[in-house]
Amino acid sequence: MNTTTQSVLGAAPTIQAATAAPRSSTKTLASWMLAAGVAALVVLADHLIDDWADTHVLAAWLALWAVAVVAIAALRGVSRLLAQNLMTGLDGWSAHVARRRADERLWAMAQNDSRLMTDLQTAMDRAEDSQAPATDLTTYMTRRAARMVKNRLYYI
Repeated sequence: MNTTTQSVLGAAPTIQAATAAPRSSTKTLASWMLAAGVAALVVLADHLIDDWADTHVLAAWLALWAVAVVAIAALRGVSRLLAQNLMTGLDGWSAHVARRRADERLWAMAQNDSRLMTDLQTAMDRAEDSQAPATDLTTYMTRRAARMVKNRLYYI
């Protein structure tokens, strides 16, 4: 007899797992950015000390290690902050794209379903009338007719 209680869709992610995903992706991005910055500074330092590195091998090796350690210390906070800002911006952009696509799908569905179109028109009327609610039926119908003409929602 199976005594486990698992839903048909599988285990739902916990709140800790949902909040850990963005943090881990930000940390990963920050690590990649830090590695790229340190590598770029080490390559630049190598090009600068290349002339005297042939005769002073130990000094060149120590200088490159010093550049790497200082670069890690200097770029650690900058890369973390830049990664957080980048992830926040990308999350906002992604949410905006998802909202726009959902609105487009809803509008396409409403074009074929008169009940859904009526619900959308009622919602738009409520949103537009929130500034100054219509007190009588004439004002309400005038606003609705003006909105229909403006948005070309009439059918002839």
